[in-house]
Amino acid sequence: MTLPLNPAMAATFPPPVMEARRWLAGLVFTDAKPLINVSQAAPVDSPPLGLRQALAEAALNDPQAHLYGPVLGLPALREEISAQWSVAYGGTIAPSQVAITQGCNQAFTAVMSTLAGAGDEVILPTPWYFNHKMWLDMQGVTTVPLATGPDLLPDPERAASLITPRTRAIALVSPNNPGGVEYPADLLAKFRDLCRAHDLALILDETYRDFGSRDGRPHDLFTDPEWDNVLIHLYSFSKAYRLTGHRVGAIVASAPRLAEVEKFLDTVAICPSQLGQIGALWGMRNLGEWVAGERAEILRRRAAMINGFNALEGWKLLGCGAYFAYVEHPFAASSADLAKRLVQEEAVLMLPGTMFQPDSHPEGTRQFRIAFANVDAAGIAEMFNRLKVFRG
Repeated sequence: MTLPLNPAMAATFPPPVMEARRWLAGLVFTDAKPLINVSQAAPVDSPPLGLRQALAEAALNDPQAHLYGPVLGLPALREEISAQWSVAYGGTIAPSQVAITQGCNQAFTAVMSTLAGAGDEVILPTPWYFNHKMWLDMQGVTTVPLATGPDLLPDPERAASLITPRTRAIALVSPNNPGGVEYPADLLAKFRDLCRAHDLALILDETYRDFGSRDGRPHDLFTDPEWDNVLIHLYSFSKAYRLTGHRVGAIVASAPRLAEVEKFLDTVAICPSQLGQIGALWGMRNLGEWVAGERAEILRRRAAMINGFNALEGWKLLGCGAYFAYVEHPFAASSADLAKRLVQEEAVLMLPGTMFQPDSHPEGTRQFRIAFANVDAAGIAEMFNRLKVFRG
C-alpha cells in the first residue's frame, strides 16, 4: 500500500543545500586538502558572548521565556524594530506594522499565504532564491521567471510585460541571494511604482542588508507616506547576530495584512521562539558596533573575491556582495556535473547555477553560486588555487 502524496509537494525539487551535502557521502578529506564549503550562506560561529549571556540569563531566570508568547511577536522587539528602522529608513513604521516570525523563510511563506493561492502567479527574478520557488511550487502558485541581464539586475519594463490578471506579487531580494548584487534605490522605486499601478504587492527581502557595501539607507521606499499599501518588507536576524538556530525573522507590512499573517502563524508555529526574540532584542540594543565590524570583515572578503576572479583566467564574476559571488565558468560541461567533480577532485563544495534557474534558462549550466562569508582570507586564496588547477 502506498500512502497518498500531494502532487504539488511531489513536483517540488529537493532542498539544494541538503542535496549538495549528500555529495560528500563517502568522500575523505585530508589535512593537506580540507573541504572548502561555500555552499551555504549561514554563520558557523556562535553569537558574541554578551548575547549568549543574555540568552542564558533569560533561560535561567525568566519564566515567560518558556511559555507561549504573542503570535506576532514580543511587543518590546516590535517596538524596537519600529523605532530603529523608522530612523534608518527615514520613514514611519509603527509597531503594529511589525511581526516576528520563525526566520525569514517563514516570513516569506506567511506573507505569500495571504497573497496567492493555487493558480495565481508571482514574478521572481532569475537567478532566484530556491526556497522562494519551492514554497510557491508547494502551494500550486505559478512562478513566472523574470530573466536578468549580465548585471543580474531585474528590468521593470520586462517585468511589466509578464503581468497577467493572475499576478499577485513581485518578490525581490537585495542584496541578492544568489547573485550578490545590490539593487539601486531608483530601481526599487520603479518596481514599487509598477506594483502600485497594477495593485500588486512588492515583496522586498533584505536578509543581507547589514552586509551591503553602501553607506546610509539602501532605498527610500519607507519615506513614501503610503508605503504600506504596496510594500511588504522581510528581514532576518540570523545573519546579523548569528542566530540561525534560534530562527528569528521579521515582516514589516500594513496592520491589516499582518492580521491575516497572524492566522498563518498561529496555525504553523503559534508564536516565534521566545529566547530567539530575546536575543534579537538584546542584539539590536547592544551590538551596533559589533555588527559594523562583521560588515567590515565581509567587505574585505568581498574584495578578495573580486580580486581573485579578476585574476582567474576564463571565469567571469557576474555579481558579488553580502555573502555571495555569482560566477560563470569557462567549461563545456554543465555546472550540475562540474559541482560534483569539484568536490571530488578539489574538495570545493559550491552550488551550481542550475539550482537557481528554471530549466528554460540554460545559462544556469554555466553558473555557480559561491557563499564566501564563512571563508577567511586564507581559505579564499586556497579556493582560487584549486579553481586554477581544475580542468572541467
